Amino acid sequence: MVCLTTAPTHFPDCQNDPAARKTTVPAATAAALRFDWLPSADYAVAMVHDENGNGKLDTFVGMPREGFGFSRNPAIRFGPPRFSSARFAVAGGPVAERVKVKYLL
Repeated sequence: MVCLTTAPTHFPDCQNDPAARKTTVPAATAAALRFDWLPSADYAVAMVHDENGNGKLDTFVGMPREGFGFSRNPAIRFGPPRFSSARFAVAGGPVAERVKVKYLL
């Protein structure tokens, strides 16, 4: 599951964000996604390797049991990063973001 949003209040899960762009990609060693026609703004990407297909990040004692990643690959401490840590600007031209998926358990 991949979520692209401009709304800090809806990051990282994009719940109830009508402007978010969401998609899924098959599990693989690498995948390329393309979001076309984005207006100039600050965006952030969150992704989850939803291994069991239940539509959410599963946790055990607060630790993610599935892979996850964010744009700009911020350091993960206690909980997900803030929007500001994953934010990148789109300003009229192509932008490439490489997201590393992390597995903790």
